[in-house]
Amino acid sequence: MVEELPAEVRADVEVLWDFHRIDDEPRHADVAVGLGSHEPSAALRVAELHRRGLFPLVVFTGANRPATAQRFPRGEAVHFAEIAVERGVPREAILLETRARHTGENLLFTRQLLAERGIGVRSALLVSRPYHQRRARATARKVWPEVEVRTAACERDLDQYVADVGADRVVNIMVGETQRLTVYAKAGFVVAQEVPDEVHAAYERLVAAGYTRRLVPEP
Repeated sequence: MVEELPAEVRADVEVLWDFHRIDDEPRHADVAVGLGSHEPSAALRVAELHRRGLFPLVVFTGANRPATAQRFPRGEAVHFAEIAVERGVPREAILLETRARHTGENLLFTRQLLAERGIGVRSALLVSRPYHQRRARATARKVWPEVEVRTAACERDLDQYVADVGADRVVNIMVGETQRLTVYAKAGFVVAQEVPDEVHAAYERLVAAGYTRRLVPEP
């Protein structure tokens, strides 16, 4: 049976989904950065965009976390690279960053890796989960401000993504992403984002409905 969103929260979930997705028009970049995750859609999207000739080089970044250790035991970056190679990305076009455990480290360590290799970068395409795009871009503008950043993700709609990943997980993570934009901006980890009133209200209703598993402690 295909999992669906509960009807009573669907409208609020759609508000968060639309807010966090950016889906810039893909165009040529010096490098793509495939951000590690609990699911492999970023690797699949990287392979698709590489076939279109949009970038000559990709960095897959990500170590392991409790949420991914079972599915990607050798690390997110390693497994994502293997997925991309299986789908036609040449191994010589891939660099691995295998230490990062959160988005800030993903981008900081990627920046360092490229600098160590003497690879100049003026533009980067961040490829992530659909609802991680806004925070990924806000993080990049903080830790990699000299680079023009665009974002991309799989093209599945909300219902397709929920069917693949699970409603409870998707909603909890999006609620956590919404909170992190504000908390991390106050901490100086990301560039501050304007959160529209309707997004804040949807977030509050979902928190009240019990979708709190991915919230972080607030100072």
